[in-house]
Amino acid sequence: MRHTRSAATVMAALFLMLAGMIPVQAAIDQSDFLSPEEAFQYELVPDGDQYRLAWDIADDYYLYRKRMTVTGQDAEPASVSYPEGEIITDEYFGESEVYYGQAEVLIDPGEARTLELSWQGCADKGLCYPPQSATVTLDGKTASPDDGDGGNPNAEQAGGAAPQAEDEYLASSLADSSLAWNLALFFGLGLLLVFTPCVLPMVPILSAVIVGSQAARGQAFWPSLIFVVTMAATYAVLGAAAGLIGANLQAAFQVPLFIGGLAVLFVLLALSMFGVYELQLPAFIRERLEAMNGRQTGGHLGGAALMGFFSALLASPCMTAPLAGALLYIAESGDALNGGLGLFALGLGMGAPLVAFGTLGASFLPKPGAWMNGVKAVFGVILLGTAVWFLERILPDHVVMALWGILAVIVSALALNAVRHATLAEPARALAAALALVVGLWGGLMLVGAAGGGSALYSPLTPFVGSSEPAASTGETDDGMAGFEVIKSPSDLDQAVARAGEQGRWTLLEFYADWCITCEVIEEEVFGDPQVQKALADVQLLQADVTANDRTDQALMDELQVVGPPTIMLIGPDGQERRGYRVTGEISSDAFLERLSATGASSL
Repeated sequence: MRHTRSAATVMAALFLMLAGMIPVQAAIDQSDFLSPEEAFQYELVPDGDQYRLAWDIADDYYLYRKRMTVTGQDAEPASVSYPEGEIITDEYFGESEVYYGQAEVLIDPGEARTLELSWQGCADKGLCYPPQSATVTLDGKTASPDDGDGGNPNAEQAGGAAPQAEDEYLASSLADSSLAWNLALFFGLGLLLVFTPCVLPMVPILSAVIVGSQAARGQAFWPSLIFVVTMAATYAVLGAAAGLIGANLQAAFQVPLFIGGLAVLFVLLALSMFGVYELQLPAFIRERLEAMNGRQTGGHLGGAALMGFFSALLASPCMTAPLAGALLYIAESGDALNGGLGLFALGLGMGAPLVAFGTLGASFLPKPGAWMNGVKAVFGVILLGTAVWFLERILPDHVVMALWGILAVIVSALALNAVRHATLAEPARALAAALALVVGLWGGLMLVGAAGGGSALYSPLTPFVGSSEPAASTGETDDGMAGFEVIKSPSDLDQAVARAGEQGRWTLLEFYADWCITCEVIEEEVFGDPQVQKALADVQLLQADVTANDRTDQALMDELQVVGPPTIMLIGPDGQERRGYRVTGEISSDAFLERLSATGASSL
C-alpha cells in the first residue's frame, strides 16, 4: 500500500498515456506471474476428529498469516490452529508474518459443517493478489483440488460459492479478465452511477458551460464531449495515482482551502452568468481555440475542459464499489495502466448521459437571443447553490443556513425583476410576484434563524421557539446514529470486537467522514430506517470517523483494506469480518437488510 513513486511523475505519465501521446507500459507485466490458483494451492483432508488444511505455495510466493481465516457458515469452528510463520518487512503491509513453501492449518470444526476459507498472498517480485475465498462442505471425505479449479475444492463440494464483496469482485475482474471486458464492465457501472448524489451536480455545471457560451443547434456536442472526456481522464489519473501511492482519493480534496477555492470559482462563474463581467481565457489561448472551434465561441472548448477537470474533483469524494475495486487492484498489483483505463471507462460511463443531455438539450433550444439572459440567470443561481453545497462540508450548520438564506433572497430579487419586465397577464404577474416574495421572506427567516444558531432549513425559527417536551422523551433519534460508538485506532477496534465476542454479539463498523456525501444518505435512509434499527438491536454499532484522515485513520483503513467511506463491515462474534458482505458506497435499506439476514446477524 505504500509506494515510493513520485505522485507528480505518475500523474504526468498517465495523463500523456491517456491522451495517446506516448506509450506507457504497465508497472508490472502480469504475464510473468502465476495465477492465484496456481501460486496458492490447498488440500483439506480429515485428520481424526479434525481437518488439516495443507497449503502448497509456489516458489518465490508467500501467504499472509493475518489474511488467512477459517470461519463457519452454520456454526463457528471449535478451534483453528495456525502454524508459526516467517516475519518479513513487506512493501504492502509493513512488518508481516507470512508462509513460504508449505503451511498446515489444523481445524477442529466442532458443529460446523460448512467452512469459509479466505487468504491473500503476494509474489516476491512485487505483485500482490486480491483476496481470495472459497466455501467447503465437510463430509468426511478428502477435499482435494480438481484439475480445473486451480486448487479450490469448493466447485465440487460446496453448497454454494462464498459471497465475494463487490470491490473484491471488480479487483479480481481487472486482474483476470481481458482489457475489452474490463472497459465494457466499468463503462456499464459508470452508467449506473449517473443518478447518484455525485454525478447529478454535474448536470447544472455542464448546462452552464453550454448556455453560458451560447451554443446553438448542432454546436453543443463537442463541448459536452470535451467536458466528459476531460472529466474521465482526470478521474482516471487521480485514481491511478492514489492507488499507487496508497493515498485516500476522497480526503485529498477535502481540505478547507481546496473546498473554499472551488466555491469561489463557482461564485465567479455565477457572476459571469449574471452579466457582471465576461469570463474568458487569455487572448493567446482563446485565439488557438478559435482556430480549433471554427464557428464556436472563443474559449468555449477550453471552458468545457476546465469545468470537466473540476467536475472530476467534484466526483472524487464519492466512494463507490467500482472505484474501490479499481483502487484496490492498483494498490495490490501496481498496475496503473489497467486500473487507470478501468477508471477512465468508469468516468466515460458516468459522463455519457451528460453528453446526451448537453447535446439534445441544446438542440431543443431556440436561437440565441435576449431570452438567454434569463436562462443564464437561472444557471447562475444553480452555480451559487453548488458553491453552498460544497461549503456544507467545511462550514458550521448555522453558517450554511445563512448562505442558503442569502441565496433565497437573491432568487427573490431576480424573480421580482423578471416579473417587472415580463409580458404577463395581470393575475399571472401578481401570482409570480407573490411567490417571489414568499421565497424572499423565507430567506429572511433563515438569516434570522442562523443568527440565533439555528440550522434547520424548514423550521428556521426553532432557536426562538421553545419545545413543549424534551426531544429525548420520544425515545427516537433523527438519524438512527445515536447508538454508534466512535472508535479511532486499530486497538480501539480490537478491544470493542473482543468485548462483543465475549457476549456472543456481532459488530457493525461504519467508516464515515463529514465530507462524505453518500455517508449522509446512508445515515438517513439506512440507519434511520426503523426496520434496520430493529435488525441491529443486538449488534454492537461502531463508527470510525475518518474526517481528519490523519495517520491513525490511515492506519485503521490500511489494516482493514478500506479505501474510504462509506464502507460498512460486518464482524462475527469470532472477531472475523464476513468480507463477502462488506458494503462500499451507497446501498438501500432493503439490500442492507438482506445482507444482515444472510450473515445471521439480524435480530429480525
